[in-house]
Amino acid sequence: MSFILRFVKVKSANGNFTRVTEFILIGVSERPDLQIPLFFVFLVIYGLTVTGNLSIITLTSVDSRLQTPMYFFLRHLAMVNLGNSTVIAPKMLINFLVKKHTTSFYECAIQLGGFLVFIVAEIFVLAVMAYDRYVAICNPLLYMAVVSRRICLLLVSLTYLYSFSTSIVTSFSVFSMAYCSFNVINHFYCDIVPLLALSCSNTSFPETVVFISASTNLMFSITVVVASYFNIIVSILRIRSSEGRKRAFSTCASHMTAVSVFYGTLLFMYLQPRNNHSLETDKMASVFYTLVIPMLNPMIYSLRNKDVKAALKRFLTNSCC
Repeated sequence: MSFILRFVKVKSANGNFTRVTEFILIGVSERPDLQIPLFFVFLVIYGLTVTGNLSIITLTSVDSRLQTPMYFFLRHLAMVNLGNSTVIAPKMLINFLVKKHTTSFYECAIQLGGFLVFIVAEIFVLAVMAYDRYVAICNPLLYMAVVSRRICLLLVSLTYLYSFSTSIVTSFSVFSMAYCSFNVINHFYCDIVPLLALSCSNTSFPETVVFISASTNLMFSITVVVASYFNIIVSILRIRSSEGRKRAFSTCASHMTAVSVFYGTLLFMYLQPRNNHSLETDKMASVFYTLVIPMLNPMIYSLRNKDVKAALKRFLTNSCC
């Protein structure tokens, strides 16, 4: 596959060097015969993602019976999932249909920044949802006082503010590096690891920033989730009636499934032995948590949730009348 590479000559203290002004994305696969089949596969995935998450956002906004903290956080999870998928999928789908898979330097920076905003927000929204379930099951009498509308808005606002700040700092540290001559990214979107692999300058600073940020975010959110569900399980086991235990467990089963899938994928990526780690493995894992999980979450929360299914029936009935 041949491409016309674009560079610009820049003068430095050490002389001239060639700086990249655009990148080439290899994509999910380089095989020409797979481009059209993959286009339709990911078009279906993205279509289901948009439909499912917009449905969750609409139902939790308009249905009066879904105006509780749990569905408030679910609405924001759907918004984050939709945003994360939309940052990646459209460009990816276009690249399946064209021969030249280029993206400008600034487009690449914007895509990485958007991806970081939504992926960091998802990590903390899931942690907040775990805390919400902990309060609902372990302190039901104080639930509406502890998780009031004001607290909900504060938690979501802090989540978005922190994710935006993290995105700005991380993106700036990655794109402040010099990228010279070689500009082919072995990925289907602008991700940190394949980008830093192309840099012709010392990448120790952005690598440190990324490591501290990623490890802090994951450790904090996983600690909140594990602590919340440990207390939830202890409280459920103390319930004497099997019907009561079943009812309590059903209120958090969907979230437990979503958390397990999301964190399982991230831990699979970061806990692999170095000798088994590869960019191809990262690419497949990225497909899962940027495109597949946003598609699955609306299904997880709707298929296992009687309130959401009942709200959907009411919405369809009112729309047809």
